[in-house]
Amino acid sequence: MKKLLLLLSICSLSLGATAQQSVDGVRSSTDYAPSTSDSRNNGFGIKGGFNLADLRGGDRSTYEDRLSNLKTYHVGAYAQFGFNDKVSIQPEILFSRKGYDDRLAIPVGSSAPATVRETRLDYIQVPVLFVYNFLDNVSVHVGPQASLLVRAKYAGTDKSISGAGLHSLDYGVVGGLEARIGPARVGARYDMGLADVYKDTSEASRSFYKDVKNGTFQVYVGVGFTN
Repeated sequence: MKKLLLLLSICSLSLGATAQQSVDGVRSSTDYAPSTSDSRNNGFGIKGGFNLADLRGGDRSTYEDRLSNLKTYHVGAYAQFGFNDKVSIQPEILFSRKGYDDRLAIPVGSSAPATVRETRLDYIQVPVLFVYNFLDNVSVHVGPQASLLVRAKYAGTDKSISGAGLHSLDYGVVGGLEARIGPARVGARYDMGLADVYKDTSEASRSFYKDVKNGTFQVYVGVGFTN
């Protein structure tokens, strides 16, 4: 978690510095009438990028020696509805692959290398984000998110969501920063799940992790089209 927060801070500073550079021929937020809906914060676009997925939660430390991040991706589309030159609402629909790598325990006295098994959890996600342009071309994004688990894969084999003891519904909050240069967008955010990944049943607890939640750091690029 500390590594993710440090990486988010570095990316945020980089985005802020980049967004301060002027781009000839590109309208800025201040080119629009303030306190009206005549804002470039109206439109739609597509986006995609990198996921650094892991598990988080109260019992995460119990499995610290076995778990590691899973490097995956997300892709989707968004719409943006501006209230004025500073404030807007941005709903999105995303396909996002989460999960983790699980290192099997090595028997005492064995010289064999640890075996790593990958767990993939594919979600359809719908965040609804409050967007505030605190600088000309830099905005903060924060809001709730609902996610539906549509596919689970463990060590290369598809698994039944219910049979594996997985919750099909996840919910959480999203927060991050975004910079815009012309139609291009570059952003970084943290996707924090608040629901347990696995159901708290005796069957699930024998084979899977208990009381853990999704935690995903995302970096993305996108292209927007204003109305």
